[in-house]
Amino acid sequence: MPPFHLHLVRHGQSTWNVEGRLQGQAHHPDLTDLGLSQAHDAAALLAERVTGSVTIVSSDLVRARRTADAIAAVLGVEVVFDPDLREQSLGELEGRLTSDLTAEPTPQGTHISEVRWGGGESLEDVHGRLAAPIDRATTSDHEHVVWVTHGDTMRVALARLAGRSHREVEWDPIANGAVVSVTVPRD
Repeated sequence: MPPFHLHLVRHGQSTWNVEGRLQGQAHHPDLTDLGLSQAHDAAALLAERVTGSVTIVSSDLVRARRTADAIAAVLGVEVVFDPDLREQSLGELEGRLTSDLTAEPTPQGTHISEVRWGGGESLEDVHGRLAAPIDRATTSDHEHVVWVTHGDTMRVALARLAGRSHREVEWDPIANGAVVSVTVPRD
């Protein structure tokens, strides 16, 4: 089977991005006016890149849902919501201001990507969680799959798609509203 194009979209700027709060899987932070504009810009870019059949799969968190809705309006397809595309859970750290946090040491003998900060998920957990949506995308009949998701989830997905482990995630910043497109072989 021919490869497909996976377009990973980071949600637009949220109210908590502006406030400097850790979002994780907090459901309710909404988009700002700038975030909505970024969602429309992502939609316009995808309209240029997507030719042929397309499906949009989105995290079910509000900031991603609102971004996906803007994209769906332009591409003319319905959105499928998938909790597997949520951001890394940060447990009790969610909602806290980043400026109020203090650095904690990584437990001896544990790689930083395997720590469940705040009682949430480790990057290893997210890496494992993304196996299912990657498999669903790979077995899709669509030429283009658009994922509307979150920054850390995108970085982990890109590592997994490149055959890298949870310990090999690249941490280059991904801007709100960014679209990263990759060609993925099918099995």
